[in-house]
Amino acid sequence: MNILITSASRKVSLVRAFQRALSKEGGGKVVAADISARAAALYLADDYVLLPRQDAPTFWPEMENVCVQHEIKLVIPTRDGELLPFARHRSWFAKRDLVVMTATPEVIALCQDKMDFAQFCRRHAFEIPLLYAEGAHLPLFGRPRVGAGARGVGRIDTTDDLAAALRLGKIIQEYVDLPEYTIDVYVKLDGTVVSAIPRRRVQVMGGESFIGVTHKHSGLIGEAIRLSRALGLVGHNTIQCFLDGDAVKFFEVNPRYGGGAALGIAAGAPTPRYLVRELQHKMVPSRIGQFTDGLAMLRYTEDIFLRPGGEVQW
Repeated sequence: MNILITSASRKVSLVRAFQRALSKEGGGKVVAADISARAAALYLADDYVLLPRQDAPTFWPEMENVCVQHEIKLVIPTRDGELLPFARHRSWFAKRDLVVMTATPEVIALCQDKMDFAQFCRRHAFEIPLLYAEGAHLPLFGRPRVGAGARGVGRIDTTDDLAAALRLGKIIQEYVDLPEYTIDVYVKLDGTVVSAIPRRRVQVMGGESFIGVTHKHSGLIGEAIRLSRALGLVGHNTIQCFLDGDAVKFFEVNPRYGGGAALGIAAGAPTPRYLVRELQHKMVPSRIGQFTDGLAMLRYTEDIFLRPGGEVQW
């Protein structure tokens, strides 16, 4: 089985995780794709391709050529901006005997609109940081209604900053100074939740966790499973929340692999292997609560050197 990882960028750990999965489940290759020849993950994959921008008219014909040429069976979109277009093309992939790891367009649109997500949580009795408009006590916290990473997100300390955030249409919530968690949840294609691994975000840079520690907390696990089922998620998802005593306050769901997903994989939930096994119609048993508690991840950078002609120098 061959797998295509799009917007590969620096996602070397994800490439390697799928390579390990394939090596244990009959073999195959991981093909990485990006718009830039300077995306490091390209050179750690088994093969790579350069694609046009996702909004270019040539993108889908190029995508089809890549999938045919490399005999791709599974496509893993990894960037927020491409999730909705890929989800809208799920039937396009299915006609070509391909599986793309995305939820439905409706689920992705709901997760990406922070206000719609907050209102969904309220309707389904999930706790969230309080929502405010004008007249709330400072400090507050503002985030774009639609956005990725940490862009446009920040604490609001003055009335002028609050007015500016409201003019920009940002969501205004209570400022929460509590432990922040990401929960990696894997949901089978039939909707069965297989694993849920909370990890404390100890150090975050640019919206990504660089130091994290797994935490076996029944409340975090239980509420993440309940939310996953309510939303209708599939595949690997990253759910973000605060832990306020025993209360779990959700603020975001990214229906894709996150930057710190390697920690959950190392702790006992090899979700790339789960995906491969599902496509091979093999059993993927439940492993809820079966992971290493207190496992720490310390991320670091590596260097790749390219000769003028594009050859990698090791």
